[in-house]
Amino acid sequence: MFRRLALALLLSFGGVEAEASTPFWGDRESTTSDVTPSELEPGQWVWMPQNAPSGPIVVVVSLTEQLAYAYRNGVLIGYSTVSTGKKGYQTPTGVFTTLQKDKDHRSSIYNNAAMPYTQRLTWGGVALHAGGLPGYPSSHGCVHLPSAFAADLFEVSPLGMTVVVADDADSPADVAHPGLLSPVDATTGAEPTVPRLHTGEAYRWQPELAPGGPLSIVVSTADRRVLVYRNGVEIGRTRMVLKDGDRPLGTHVYTVLGDAEADATGRMPASYEPRWSAVSLPGHEADAGLPMDPAEAARVVLPPPFIAAATPYLAPGTTLMVTDAPILPSTTGVEMTVVTNTPPEGDGGAAEAN
Repeated sequence: MFRRLALALLLSFGGVEAEASTPFWGDRESTTSDVTPSELEPGQWVWMPQNAPSGPIVVVVSLTEQLAYAYRNGVLIGYSTVSTGKKGYQTPTGVFTTLQKDKDHRSSIYNNAAMPYTQRLTWGGVALHAGGLPGYPSSHGCVHLPSAFAADLFEVSPLGMTVVVADDADSPADVAHPGLLSPVDATTGAEPTVPRLHTGEAYRWQPELAPGGPLSIVVSTADRRVLVYRNGVEIGRTRMVLKDGDRPLGTHVYTVLGDAEADATGRMPASYEPRWSAVSLPGHEADAGLPMDPAEAARVVLPPPFIAAATPYLAPGTTLMVTDAPILPSTTGVEMTVVTNTPPEGDGGAAEAN
C-alpha cells in the first residue's frame, strides 16, 4: 500500500513538473483596443472576437511588420506581435491551410521543446504556435505567438483555416500591411476583386453573392464609406456623408438584439425594428449594453435606397463597427503564391521547424 501511494505521489509530482516546464510567453491579458498594431510592444496582443462573433476566419502574418492579424467574417478580431524565422530559417510566404492542430504539442527534433497550441501549416515543419517573442525574427521557421493569444486563436480556428504569410518583397502592399478588413478571401487566400464605387455610383447592394451567414457592417469616417460583409463576402458598400465632419465618431462596436428570425432569404419580418446595443472592447468594458446614441447615429447620412435595401437583413447578431480609421486598400502590388501542402511520402510529415 505504501509503495502504491508513493508511486502515485511521484507520478502526480511528475505531471506538475512537466506542466510547469511549459513556458508562458507574452502578456497574459489583451492590450486595450486603443493600441494600434504598430504600437504593440513585443509580447503584446489585442483580442476582440465580439467584432464578428461568427463567420469564416483567416489569419494574415506580416513578416515585414512581425505582426499577425486574425479576421472573422471579413472583420479584424485580433492582432498580435510575432517572431518568425531568423536568417537561414526564413518563414516561407504564401497561402497555407492548417493541416493539424495540437494543443500540447512538443517538438520531436528540438529537445522535446514545448510548442503549445500548434497549428501546422506545412508538412515540412512550419506552424503557428506559442513561442519566444524577442521583438525580431528568431524562430527556425515557425510563427511564434504570445501564449494567451495563441490559445484564443486555437479555440476559434477550424482545421483547414486559411493562413497567409506575406512580406513587402513577395506580397501585395495591402496584404503585407493589412488593416481593419481582411485583405484576402477566407477560403482561397486570394485578394478580393470587389471594385471601388465608380464616379456617380452612390452604393452597391448584392446579397446574392452570399446567400446566407452572419452579417457584419463597418463604418469608416476616414473613407466616408460603409461596407457590409456576409459570411466573409462583401455584399454591399455605400458612400456616406458625416455631419459635423471635423468631430470624430470614435471606435464602437454594436450588435443587434432580438429574438425574431429571418426567412430563407435572410430577410427579417417587415414589422421588425433592429435594436442596437454596444459591446465591450478591451479597455472599454463599461460600454457593454449601452444603446446607440441617436444624435451620433444621425450624423451618418446614407443613401435612402441603400438603407431600404439593407435594413431587412439586420437580423439579431448583426454587428456594426464604427471607426475613424481608413478601411479601403491603397495599392495592390505583386501577387501571392499558393503553397502546396501535399503530405510527403513516408511518415506523414514529422519534421518541425520550431
